[in-house]
Amino acid sequence: MAPEQPLPRIRKAPKSWDALTPSLAQWVLDYLSSMGFAHPTPVQKSCLEIFRGNKDVVVEAVTGSGKTLAFLLPVVEKLLRGDEPAKRHNVQGIIISPTRELATQTYNVLLALIKFHARSAELLQFAKSDEKRPTTTEPVIVPQLLVGGTTKAAEDLSTFLRLSPNILIATPGRLAELLSSQYVKAPSSSFEVLIMDEADRLLDLGFSQEITRILGYLPKQRRTGLFSASLSEAVERLITVGLLYPHKITVRVKSLKDGGIIQERKTPMSLQMSYIIAPASKKMPALSQLLEKLEPRPQRSIIFFSTCMAVKYFTRVLQSILPPGFAIMSLHGKLEPQVREKNFERFVNATSPSILLTTDIAARGLDIPQVDLVVQYDPPTDTKVFIHRCGRAGRAGRRGLAVVMLNPGREEGYVQLLDVRQTPISPLVRPPIDVSDEEAEQAAAKFRAQAQADREIFQLAQRAFVSWARSYIEHQASSIFRVADLDWLDLGKGWGLLELPKMPELKGRSIDRSLGLGIDTEAVPFRDNLREEKRQEELAQWKAEKARRGAPASATAGTAAAATDEVGREAAAITAAALKRKKNAAWSGKLEQEDTKVARREKKRRKREAERSSTMTEKEKEEQKKLEEMISQVRKRNAAKALEDSDEEFEGFG
Repeated sequence: MAPEQPLPRIRKAPKSWDALTPSLAQWVLDYLSSMGFAHPTPVQKSCLEIFRGNKDVVVEAVTGSGKTLAFLLPVVEKLLRGDEPAKRHNVQGIIISPTRELATQTYNVLLALIKFHARSAELLQFAKSDEKRPTTTEPVIVPQLLVGGTTKAAEDLSTFLRLSPNILIATPGRLAELLSSQYVKAPSSSFEVLIMDEADRLLDLGFSQEITRILGYLPKQRRTGLFSASLSEAVERLITVGLLYPHKITVRVKSLKDGGIIQERKTPMSLQMSYIIAPASKKMPALSQLLEKLEPRPQRSIIFFSTCMAVKYFTRVLQSILPPGFAIMSLHGKLEPQVREKNFERFVNATSPSILLTTDIAARGLDIPQVDLVVQYDPPTDTKVFIHRCGRAGRAGRRGLAVVMLNPGREEGYVQLLDVRQTPISPLVRPPIDVSDEEAEQAAAKFRAQAQADREIFQLAQRAFVSWARSYIEHQASSIFRVADLDWLDLGKGWGLLELPKMPELKGRSIDRSLGLGIDTEAVPFRDNLREEKRQEELAQWKAEKARRGAPASATAGTAAAATDEVGREAAAITAAALKRKKNAAWSGKLEQEDTKVARREKKRRKREAERSSTMTEKEKEEQKKLEEMISQVRKRNAAKALEDSDEEFEGFG
């Protein structure tokens, strides 16, 4: 008798939206159908079954799993469930996001959803006008977006009073400001639900004080949902404090490894995660090859760097080595809010191949549609962020590729580290990437040519490189990313530097800071004629001052030009103490922060002096004036003596 064959495993088709119990409203089904969402994702199905009831939830699901709709659908249901609308200025629901980009994205998804609810859609026109929203006799959804940087708090309050929204989508700081107003109410009789999206990042970014303030304004009897791709210890503590008997929903992805071992994944199966081993001088040419060889050509690509200055620098120079047809945009934390919003919208709505250069500001929560390629030029300081970066591609079942670039040697251990943390990556085989020494030199030459043509790019490259080095030093996986193992000459070539900047990490090393190029960096001009004229004027003043002090002209010829750069616009007749401070200025920005503190203390001192002066008699004022004149004369004599005794030369920052 033949052995009995096992029956083939039949995979059940996922349930459709209208199979949920209780069923969704018809207008919601119409929205889902229009968006092409044929059936709920696992996290959406699980969340709808539990959160639609009066239960708190903590949802941990892989990036790109559809968490936004998982909380928006039950929230909208809760607010429309009653027979009467909320009273004016009474908030019924709040959604908190860690960044203005994520808050704006959630707000836009909600707007698209409620356009299918007839009565709510009618009221959307009042959000863009100056008219007061009329009252209604039935429940509606009226949202308001609250993010800092684009509008003032007073303007947001004015909009709240005019629009009378019942759901707020906000970042923590601006939300805490609005809730502190006596006109904004969240009574237990009407407040329904609080959502914290990317809850772990809300606390990682230092919003714990704002979150505590917000919770103090809200009633304890409410429904609360925490949504995140990963849960930190801080979130676990928040669960024990802010939630009542929460139900935890965890949605994971499993894959079959060699040998039949089932392993959990923290990213979708549609996302391929790979790595490229290449020295620093070949990383950018490798990126260019990847973009050129990928089939089909990636329409949206994201490149992650470790610092804002690196993003700023490569946004200026990268176009020169890329294949034709790609547009470059940038997004980082030091951009003005309006510029950030504009660049983000340009990238999301781009109809031609586009590349977004960014930092970890775009690593979490943002649902940028149809991202085909993610490249991590710098592996993240926190390995958890690696998953979130990769998750910008391969969302909602769409195929995507995520590539991390590693230097040969000790950095290759990052592959094993990720494997231990259930984030396996494999070598990139297709398309094959092979950069020759000649191609690497050609790319470096194109970067250097731009720096030689414009001193602004030269200075930007110097600052960006130093900021990158500081970030590398702070890497959490310090046993893998070691500064001692870095090839500084190869790094300088890869960044297209004209010379290596003065850095503590280079002291005591026999390294040719000129990189063997022999370029006179002091002669590099500004492309802007006005800036170059100003630099030449200040250069002449500097030489004149050195001549007045009796220093040989030849002793300062090589360093005087640096004093005229934008980063060193000091007047020629500066005191020796100030010269020394500028010479040893740190790249970290701490001195600038200290200057701000000193200015604030000086302002407070002058205010106290003015208050004291207002109570003084005429005789006391006269004595005080004489004392100040004596002090001023002593300071002038001391400064003049210090200038005469000083033989130090200002070496600049360039």
